[in-house]
Amino acid sequence: MIRINENYLKLKASYLFSDIAKRVSAYTQANPGKSIIRLGIGDVTEPLPPVCIEALHAGTNELAARATFKGYGPEQGYAFLREAIAQHDYAARGCKIEADEIFVSDGSKCDCGNIQEIFATEGLRLAIPDPVYPVYVDTNVMAGRTGANIDGRYAGITYLESTPANGYVPAIPAAATDLIYLCFPNNPTGAVATREQLAAWVAYARANQAIILFDSAYEAYIRDPKIPHSIYEIEGARECAIEFRSFSKTAGFTGTRCAYTVVPKSLMAFDSAGNRHAVHALWNRRHTTKFNGVSYPVQKAAAAIFTDAGKAQVKAMTDAYLGNAALIREAMTKLGFSCVGGDNAPYIWVNTGRDSWEFFDLLLNRAQVVCTPGAGFGKCGEGHVRISAFNSRENVVAALERIAAALK
Repeated sequence: MIRINENYLKLKASYLFSDIAKRVSAYTQANPGKSIIRLGIGDVTEPLPPVCIEALHAGTNELAARATFKGYGPEQGYAFLREAIAQHDYAARGCKIEADEIFVSDGSKCDCGNIQEIFATEGLRLAIPDPVYPVYVDTNVMAGRTGANIDGRYAGITYLESTPANGYVPAIPAAATDLIYLCFPNNPTGAVATREQLAAWVAYARANQAIILFDSAYEAYIRDPKIPHSIYEIEGARECAIEFRSFSKTAGFTGTRCAYTVVPKSLMAFDSAGNRHAVHALWNRRHTTKFNGVSYPVQKAAAAIFTDAGKAQVKAMTDAYLGNAALIREAMTKLGFSCVGGDNAPYIWVNTGRDSWEFFDLLLNRAQVVCTPGAGFGKCGEGHVRISAFNSRENVVAALERIAAALK
């Protein structure tokens, strides 16, 4: 008799954004004449930067000629892209990251979810923020590292609470943990961590022989020069951290799919006998076994981001989204809500003071605006909603006018 992985039965029946899509679909079917403005899911709306389009076409044209055709590429990514990342994203910020410590992939969601496979399932002490990107929790539930879900939380996880009281930046836990998930600029709250706060996390991880999984998918939106863009800007992080980054929000690659993960060769983990093992080698083994690699034209397009023209075009795009974010935060503040995010992140976390799904339904039904209910990100998300800046300026302005009218 074939049996299932019963850990999947601990999960909610559907993913957060699937639930949102179902509600929006039901509303649209019942109200076919209503125009919906989507400020919920973090999908970009602006086209790819022109320099990326040019490189994408050039890469495709290379595949059309025998002399320049590319077949299977290296699963870890082509050298030209890995070297560009190492130089422009890390060396330029004083971080010592080698090209062969960078693994190119088709999305940070996949990497954040898959990285846990190389770590133990028994006895591993997890620390995960709340509210949080659901993938961190769900993939560990799937792997069997947690107990049952009781009152919205899984046994076996140390929840790092982000609340108004701590500025939505969680405190370091009193007890030791082994695998620590951090995301800054944060999804969903938009909060950022200072250099001192990140240094404290690095010190904690090193003291406990733990590893930090640092999701910095939104670092391109940081404008405060005092805020680190990478965990590797902190001394000692090479010995305790893995970093995830994505071109999706940086340069609009949500439809082309390209990201990367950094695993320093100096990062070690232990077997049950206490022997040290290089995490880089383990991830390389997993990556080359289970991942085919990103297509050549897409990697050519990603590399174009690091040219002078690419950097200027990416900044213009992220500036436009941040302009939307500033408008959203200002408007929601004027309506009497407390907000964070929107200055160094494309998300605004709004403290609504009421049930988050109720507020979601209110905006959908009265304003035809889609946001994301905070409860979907964890227990601490209740009473909040996330509003995304990913849309056109025209749509954002119209959405804010509708929200103001709906809340009168």
